[in-house]
Amino acid sequence: MTSPRSAFGASPSRGRYLRPGRAGSAVALALSTLLFAAPALAQLSSPLAPGASQPPAPGTSILPGSIDGVAGKGAGVHGANSPFAPLVPRDDVLPWSVLTDVKTKREKNRILPVFNTGQLGMNGKTQRIQGFMMPLEPGKKQRHFLLSSVPLTCSFCLPGGPESMVEVKTKTPVEYSMEAVVVEGRLQVLHDDSYGLYYRINDAVTVK
Repeated sequence: MTSPRSAFGASPSRGRYLRPGRAGSAVALALSTLLFAAPALAQLSSPLAPGASQPPAPGTSILPGSIDGVAGKGAGVHGANSPFAPLVPRDDVLPWSVLTDVKTKREKNRILPVFNTGQLGMNGKTQRIQGFMMPLEPGKKQRHFLLSSVPLTCSFCLPGGPESMVEVKTKTPVEYSMEAVVVEGRLQVLHDDSYGLYYRINDAVTVK
């Protein structure tokens, strides 16, 4: 049975919304909750602009090219009270700063990513990324999950926007871990994904 994929779409009048997969998922619930509870969860999910020390005030621009006041946008914030250690810098992985440097454009009733030359050049190539697992399947072992730049610190919110997550499909099941993991596989840069995702890694394997 194919697992549902969950991700992001957009509407100019209501900000980001979720279009769940056929059967829905735990991530679907988290995304929809984030949309309606964004002000209360600002410290957990609001992104920080480059060089900023505090989350942006409501209604202010988050990143160049972003839509003002849209919930679930940006690279995410690793909360000061998070029980999980932040990612340790590694020279052998693709930095999240490269992936999250994405502008957006409005096209009809959708918000689509606008990738730079460097990001487009990574399409179809093997990349190694570290992050925190967000399961999309039941059970201890996962073959389909999201990898996030920061850990989930709330069961009903997301740590960032679609630019801060990568959909992962692995060759063999990967045991779920609340600690950071590293995966390697063929990266897809998604221009108009039906679920609003920006990146996907296929045939992934875990790397120590």
